[in-house]
Amino acid sequence: MPESSRRASVAIVGASGYAGGEFLRLALGHPALHVVQVTSERHAGSPVEYVHPNLRGVSDLRFTALADLDGADVIVAALPHGVLAGMVDQVAGLAPVIVDLSSDFRVRDADRYARHYGGAHPRPDLLGAFRYANPELYGAGLPGATRLAGAGCIATATILALAPLVAAGVLARSEVIVEAKIGSSAAGSEPSRASHHAERAGAVRTYAPTRHRHSAELEEHLPGLNVHMTATAIERVRGILVTAHCFVPDGTSERDVGAALREAYADEPFVRLVTARRGVHRVPDPRVLDGTNFCDIGFELDHDSGRLVMMSAIDNLVKGTAGHALQALNIALGHDERTGLGFLGLHP
Repeated sequence: MPESSRRASVAIVGASGYAGGEFLRLALGHPALHVVQVTSERHAGSPVEYVHPNLRGVSDLRFTALADLDGADVIVAALPHGVLAGMVDQVAGLAPVIVDLSSDFRVRDADRYARHYGGAHPRPDLLGAFRYANPELYGAGLPGATRLAGAGCIATATILALAPLVAAGVLARSEVIVEAKIGSSAAGSEPSRASHHAERAGAVRTYAPTRHRHSAELEEHLPGLNVHMTATAIERVRGILVTAHCFVPDGTSERDVGAALREAYADEPFVRLVTARRGVHRVPDPRVLDGTNFCDIGFELDHDSGRLVMMSAIDNLVKGTAGHALQALNIALGHDERTGLGFLGLHP
């Protein structure tokens, strides 16, 4: 484990995709991390700015092939689903700390994994060996961790909205309906002309009408709830807005719901409660979260029906992927969890 008093060397595997590129952006601005290598099979030999023009003039790194991966204090794997699981022993021999941004080690139960991912896990012996990188729920177990599994982006937004209600016991029913509106980058990890063309064309499509693999995480981390999820891609590249429809017992007030949220997140620097009841900013809005590690949570209660609508917004590439992984890595390495994650967003 690298000492917190020196900069830890970081290698990012699969750094040409959305997730890897976002972790690279954050790590390059981190005072305690030093990125020493980035890999990409397609772009080996090219400078990082060839794929990530926002990094022009910031770094002189060039992509290398995975076969040329050297050792580092931390290896961040931003590979497609299923790839790291097939080579995890090789990677583990090159770094004492591994951060996985894919879905390979998010789920602890092999049967649940097989049910949601359509097949048996290639390394069931390692399920549970990685700490789930949701710092708001599991921060106490992250110091000293050497294996971190980044949580799913839709799962992160949903869990952060609903977990305090489960803990406080303010829900009357186990059934919850979740509609997740997602940007194109949440539906794939590699930048493509097609995704940007779809945004320009204003395309809207249903990405997962009834089954989404992030449901595995909801089962595991929202015990007692039966969450029915639909994910719809909208005309943005970044951003997720989760709307969760729940029911509360008669007599439940907004004060009760607010108290549950405040108790859960009073000391959490990256969860913000949206409480305004007037004006144009009464609900969480992903547009003001681009590039940030915040999760904004709001709600509205219909007293006549007992229906509670929870709303949760994040940037799926930061709080939903690279940001919460870096937040968890900060805790694991002994740094303030806010380090390198101070960007406050833009408006308008």
